[in-house]
Amino acid sequence: MTLTPSTMLSLGTKAPDFALPDVVSGNTISLKTFARKKALLVMFICRHCPFVKHVQQQLAQIGQDYADQPLGIVAISANDVANYPDDSPDNLKTMAKELGFNFPLCYDESQETAKAYTAACTPDFFLFDENRQLVYRGQLDESRPSNEIPVTGKDLRSAIDAVLAGKEINSDQKPSIGCNIKWKSGNEPEYYKNTNS
Repeated sequence: MTLTPSTMLSLGTKAPDFALPDVVSGNTISLKTFARKKALLVMFICRHCPFVKHVQQQLAQIGQDYADQPLGIVAISANDVANYPDDSPDNLKTMAKELGFNFPLCYDESQETAKAYTAACTPDFFLFDENRQLVYRGQLDESRPSNEIPVTGKDLRSAIDAVLAGKEINSDQKPSIGCNIKWKSGNEPEYYKNTNS
């Protein structure tokens, strides 16, 4: 298994817009969906990846813990379902229901949204402030499937708490690490080729 780190998109980058179907409701989700929220967390995940499986309960818990806060959350899966059928919209819907996600889980069939965010791995996290400028793009916490460190979401939660409180977030951020996004053949972005050549 090749470990792929986040691209660490430049802080201050504006959130790219998107229009993707929520696999549960069928509704189209975009930046406008979260217009009234003070912050927005965009997570790139999937169903089959062991790194996502390792943290998926914590992702659901974050949704529950911040349900009454002005934080918008959206999860996106962009994997090639022809080669990874576990990540199909129907299976993503099952995942969302089993885990009790209270935020939309969208399917990025064209993979264009993943490219716009320079998403590289699952999980990959992007936290934006009220102006939809990137303030955090790092790991959930130090836990990995093989290191026996408890999954707490400490790093991401600290960033969320800071942005909601209007405080500065430390720019010294550790990249998320996971399985690479499963790009369709011939659709691999340049930033992926450059980091995996």
